[in-house]
Amino acid sequence: MNDLGSLVQQTADRLAGQQVGVAVAGLAGGAVEIRGAGRTGTGPDADVPDAHTLFEIGSVTKVFTSLALARLVLAGSAALDEPLADVLADALPAGVTVPAKGGTPITLQHLATHTSGLPRLPAGMLLPALVAPNKPDPYRHCTGEALLAGLARTRLRAEPGRGFRYSNLGAGLLGLALAHRAGTGYEELVTREVCAPLGLADTVITVDTERSARLSLGHTPRRRAVPFWHLADLAGAGGLRSTAADLAILLRAQLASGPDDGSPLGPAIALTREVDHRVNPFAWVHLGWLAHRLHARQGGHLQIWHNGETGGFRSFVAFDPEKDVGVIVLANTRRSVDPAGIALLRALQNG
Repeated sequence: MNDLGSLVQQTADRLAGQQVGVAVAGLAGGAVEIRGAGRTGTGPDADVPDAHTLFEIGSVTKVFTSLALARLVLAGSAALDEPLADVLADALPAGVTVPAKGGTPITLQHLATHTSGLPRLPAGMLLPALVAPNKPDPYRHCTGEALLAGLARTRLRAEPGRGFRYSNLGAGLLGLALAHRAGTGYEELVTREVCAPLGLADTVITVDTERSARLSLGHTPRRRAVPFWHLADLAGAGGLRSTAADLAILLRAQLASGPDDGSPLGPAIALTREVDHRVNPFAWVHLGWLAHRLHARQGGHLQIWHNGETGGFRSFVAFDPEKDVGVIVLANTRRSVDPAGIALLRALQNG
């Protein structure tokens, strides 16, 4: 295999010309290399990003939400086939019901695999609002009360379980429901069920004084600084911030996963991958993860992945348990890093 550190640095250097700043990690055979390039902001005092720089990770948060689900299922506190309406029964406003279609209720598994039939966004939200430059967090009004009340105006696009339809609303409702079942907030739930067992020190929603000094600023594709996003009670869809160092620990656990691997999250990780919904002959979705297998002409490799986007950040996390390799790309500019992440992963797979 080509030198892991060189491949990671080359990827970071290439991305630095497109982004304000990036942190890139590569994992192979137990080795981990993390490199940064560019700057955490456009000011004169901005630092070069490193393994401990915090970025908004957007929809990569969904991986954490689904891991929390798996942990609660294994503890007997929830069930994959449990209807969302049952979990939220005592939280729904008077007269509001969870939508259903074809006599099939939405279950927690449907939410985690984007097969609930729910629309992509909460009622009243428009997609262009998500990427308007310098617009305040478009999700800031998504309180639990607003989300649940909005179900009265929500119609399912398909019968639950019948087809894949990516939904931030569904993932956010899953995080809200799990936190409600656990009797805590979403951030506390993820800390307890995922971050603390793995030893993730910097995967948070709330940024304290010490972490704020390591928090990168977000930017538009034209490098204009933008406000941070705070997703209120839709946080389970994309509200976490994290570092390349923390996500590398998560990927190492994913690569070593198994119900008997000795890791505190081994059984939960195994459960997330046991569940899959086929999207087409080459692609499917696990609990929280998207996956596909490349055509034989491209090597036939397995790629399990998720990406993320907020107003000023992009992220890409992917791994191949068959080849024991993985990649992480975090950027503080709303410009896709997926092609660079995929190229690095394939270089490691072919190494």
